[in-house]
Amino acid sequence: MRDLRSWLRPALSGLTTRGRSFLAAGGAAAVCAVVLGQQDLLRVAVLLAALPLGCAIVLGRSRYRLALTRTITPQRVVAGTTARVRLELENLTRLATRVLLAEDRVPYSLGPSPRFVLARLPGGRRAAVTYSLRSEVRGRYSVGPLRLRLTDPFGMCELTRSFTATDPLVVVPRTWPLSPVTAGGQWSGSGESLARSAAASGEDDIATREYRYGDDLRRVHWRSTARRGELMVRRDEQPRQMRATVLLDVRPQAHRGEGPASSFEWAVSAAASVAVHLAGQRYGVRLVVDERPAGWTGPYSGDGAGQLLDELAVVDLGDAPDLNGAVTAMARTGGDGLVVAVLGECGEEEATALAQMGRRAGRGIAILLRTTAWGPATDRGSAEADENRRRAAAVLRSGGWVVTEAGPEETVRQAWDRVADARPGTEFRLAPVPAPLPGAGGAR
Repeated sequence: MRDLRSWLRPALSGLTTRGRSFLAAGGAAAVCAVVLGQQDLLRVAVLLAALPLGCAIVLGRSRYRLALTRTITPQRVVAGTTARVRLELENLTRLATRVLLAEDRVPYSLGPSPRFVLARLPGGRRAAVTYSLRSEVRGRYSVGPLRLRLTDPFGMCELTRSFTATDPLVVVPRTWPLSPVTAGGQWSGSGESLARSAAASGEDDIATREYRYGDDLRRVHWRSTARRGELMVRRDEQPRQMRATVLLDVRPQAHRGEGPASSFEWAVSAAASVAVHLAGQRYGVRLVVDERPAGWTGPYSGDGAGQLLDELAVVDLGDAPDLNGAVTAMARTGGDGLVVAVLGECGEEEATALAQMGRRAGRGIAILLRTTAWGPATDRGSAEADENRRRAAAVLRSGGWVVTEAGPEETVRQAWDRVADARPGTEFRLAPVPAPLPGAGGAR
């Protein structure tokens, strides 16, 4: 009895408007038949009520075993581009299915949930459908689960069955191909190199160590062996590890604009471009956005750039009032090597903290966003913000940083080309640009 209720109750709750209308009409006809004493009307009532009830019973007892395979290509897509999703359903039983209405649930940012009508699927057969997803907003999304709606041929009853599996889709910020850093300071970092060994022990003892059991005797360095009185073997040269830190300003008061056309999205695109470029140049790269310590990517790992993009896909404006926490985190975990800072509205206090770090680091590059170009043209604080930016740029240059400004009218690549080959302290004089219309600009 309990098993009967377990499938009959959901089946009756799945009656469509048509099914409920037939059932109500059958009940009304039965009452009229009893009141009027009309046997023929009672037969009509039984027929009207039996049809939706019979459809609900048959549909509720239908047992389909379906397997779903969802493939997203690619699983990491750039904002504004398209990903393809392929759904493959396999009927694991010998019983053919009825016509199915499938709906794959997706987040609102990816558009409306796609729906498909799947024709009758014989037992042991497969059916596949594909659709496209596109998002202008970066983030990490879950695609699914897939829901199937089962209906009877008369449209009296409709049941919903849902899979549980979901698949991830990561929408990362747009990146630009950048020119390599060629000025001095790019080799700062930790590790060991041929030149360092030569400076420490002389040309004769370069890259040698004590003999260890199992070493190839052909690698014995006889001159060093004779000098030290013990077997010495040539050591494989270890390339110096280059390191770079990308600092992204996530202070809410440092940016202007909304959505993809905001200065913050331009900054995220710039940080992503720099991080991916340096990771491709075999740098160990870390992304710093707040006081939390950040890990380094392996310079020889296969997916270092992908890890950085995954982090930037979900980065958002924080709540820190200044950059002191981020600067402290960089200094505490090692601020050596190349430091690239993408900053919004920056004051002298933040610039001074970064300038002091720049004196300890190998090289510092700062991209100051002209945030007033993203804001309303009549903003009263624009003149003050521009003056603060000029002062911050002067403080950074005095600390040995290479500084440039960027606005919504130019691309990340254009801004980077000005600083990639520049010497520390170089000053760039940009031509004034007209004030944009409200809402203009965006990450390019």
